[in-house]
Amino acid sequence: MSKKTRLNKWHVLKGAQMGVFGGYEMPLWYPAGAKHEHLSVLLDAGLFDTSHMAVVSVSGPDAFDLLQLCFSKDLSACMGTGTAPLPAGRSVYGVFLDPNGHVIDDAIVFRLVEADFLVIVNAGMGAIIARHLAANAGSRKARVVDLSDQLGKIDIQGPKAAKVLGRILKHPAMVFEKLVYFSFKGHFDPSSPLSPDVCLADGTPILLSRTGYTGEFGFEVFMQPDHLPRLWEMVLMAGRDLGLVPCGLAARDSLRAGAVLPLSHQDIGAWPFSHNPWRFALPYRADQEGFTKRFIGADALLNLKETEHTLAFVGGDPRKVSIEEHPAVVDAAGNHIGRVLTCTTDMGIGWHADRIYSIASPGKPEGFEPKGLSCGFVKVKRRLNPGDRVELRDRRRRIPVTIVDDIRPDRTARRPIAAMI
Repeated sequence: MSKKTRLNKWHVLKGAQMGVFGGYEMPLWYPAGAKHEHLSVLLDAGLFDTSHMAVVSVSGPDAFDLLQLCFSKDLSACMGTGTAPLPAGRSVYGVFLDPNGHVIDDAIVFRLVEADFLVIVNAGMGAIIARHLAANAGSRKARVVDLSDQLGKIDIQGPKAAKVLGRILKHPAMVFEKLVYFSFKGHFDPSSPLSPDVCLADGTPILLSRTGYTGEFGFEVFMQPDHLPRLWEMVLMAGRDLGLVPCGLAARDSLRAGAVLPLSHQDIGAWPFSHNPWRFALPYRADQEGFTKRFIGADALLNLKETEHTLAFVGGDPRKVSIEEHPAVVDAAGNHIGRVLTCTTDMGIGWHADRIYSIASPGKPEGFEPKGLSCGFVKVKRRLNPGDRVELRDRRRRIPVTIVDDIRPDRTARRPIAAMI
């Protein structure tokens, strides 16, 4: 039986199309449709129920060492040019691998204080990652606690996200000050000494993070789950004249694919985490010949004899192939060289004179109105280069696509917050 978030009744009452994801009944889209939700995030703002995501707490004198062993990113050298350690108030993306170099799950690690971390993983993965950490703790003094279903979480994404949040925060100017990409402030625990002034206007404490899963400017907000329905309504009220809309998982999927972000257990999974667009999640040395630390799965990755390549692609129009039909990737000679991992449509982009523009691109051509482009990821047996053409085939369609380094241009996730308030 599927689980339900605290907002499930709201989603159903508002007519959302519901589906099961990660063991939770979640909204896929609302009556206005996934295209409207997708474009709202690119132009205004969207509100996502993400309280199905799991959280693991790792604390204690040896918490850092345990994460260094189990997590791919080098927490002692991951800031700036890759030489500074992860400080309190910052977070970093990486993966948990098994000894074969296969992905157990991807995650974002938050450093609260010196020896206190939060690990944000995917829905249904909290217990699995907690067991993985505990099993590798050995004699290390580290406390691992699965906090799944014990936190509320929403995402506010889009260029007007700060304007919306500023209306419901206490001391918004203080909260937004120096809140750079992949940083956070506050805490969801009322007894925590961390940033006690990071709270809603009514005094409800939150952890506010400059992260998200759309490629656009925005925030993830953590709080005690009892506050979730009230916060959801507050955000909707605050953003009603700013174009904010509730969004489901369909828009979340199309936005993340256009931003070249992987879906765990679909684009990354039970195969070596190598030769893909997300190599930045590994702690490569400057010479790219080895890693800056030892971690579970490192030896397997360094000793790979043969591997497949995961690559991003863009089509010429919105047409897609069905992942459920296990579509193939075919080269110009008709050889089957791999399979399609993700195929969705970014409704905010289109081709113009051999270049992709976004509906939000500041330099878009006059009168540019994108119809959307199919995009996603393929896993193939040999290396392909940007500009190479292949064909995606399912039982109904043959779709020519182009291999690319990037998909949706002019994304806003990294923009200075001062420019977005």
